[in-house]
Amino acid sequence: MRDLLSISDLGADGIEEVLRLTDSFVEVSERRIPKVPTLRGKTVVSLFYEDSTRTRLSFESAAKRLSADTMNFSVSTSSVNKGESLRDTVLTIEAMGVDAIVVRHASAGVPWQVAQWVGAAVVNAGDGWHEHPTQALLDCYTIRERLLERGGSGSFDGLVVAIVGDVKHSRVARSDILALTALGAEVTLVAPPTLLPPGIGSWPVVVSHDLDAVLPKVDVVMLLRMQVERQDEALLPSMREYTATYGLTRDRARLLGGEALVMHPGPMNRGVEIAADVADDPRSTIVRQVANGVAVRMAVLFLLLGSGSEAHG
Repeated sequence: MRDLLSISDLGADGIEEVLRLTDSFVEVSERRIPKVPTLRGKTVVSLFYEDSTRTRLSFESAAKRLSADTMNFSVSTSSVNKGESLRDTVLTIEAMGVDAIVVRHASAGVPWQVAQWVGAAVVNAGDGWHEHPTQALLDCYTIRERLLERGGSGSFDGLVVAIVGDVKHSRVARSDILALTALGAEVTLVAPPTLLPPGIGSWPVVVSHDLDAVLPKVDVVMLLRMQVERQDEALLPSMREYTATYGLTRDRARLLGGEALVMHPGPMNRGVEIAADVADDPRSTIVRQVANGVAVRMAVLFLLLGSGSEAHG
């Protein structure tokens, strides 16, 4: 694998390989000194044209735990503000001798374009509404981890997952759908019609507008943030009405089975798509998703830049 631009680059076998390798890096992360020399001498740069907390810090932590050198690009303090193009910025960074570029951009397709310009490995850390493959991988890993903790096989076959909320603007939803269905899960999208993307009829999903009817049937419910910054039109009467119909409130959470998982890719709008006490419920995996994100991104960087069987250090 040269780049990770889409979950489609992996397929079911590739996803399984990442999940297996992540087990090794979870163990590394739990050591007193969570570091291995696997990528010593490699350089990973974070090229983020959009704000990020979890993803940017997670990739930086992953690279450092693998002993790679890191560089962080900040648009606000860069020559982009002097009119430098994306291509020239990327070529300038590559000329400094980097091995991997982690790209986030507001426009769909930018990571593919960057991959054509450079010889370094490129990882898509989110492109517009399009995809966010490493988030889908950490979501799948977290689900499998909980299934195994309960004595199950860790198989996704027949697992019922509901993805709820602003699907139209969610790159996480698109990558999760690709990953979950590839592994055998059944995905139901729950959203008002205005928050569903065009062409949804061709997606391998079931669509519902009735969250109360869906919740008793699911093994996993994943809430999506209302992405107001990407909405250029009024898609909802009000946030209060959205919460009343599609928010995972305390009362609505009681419809879930006792072992159902509650997930959220973050950042959360507590009190909008998820009630504060539901976010902190023992069934919630939200904090664990963040922790697993570091190990998953270690696995991705290792697969792109590592060699041999050095994962354990």
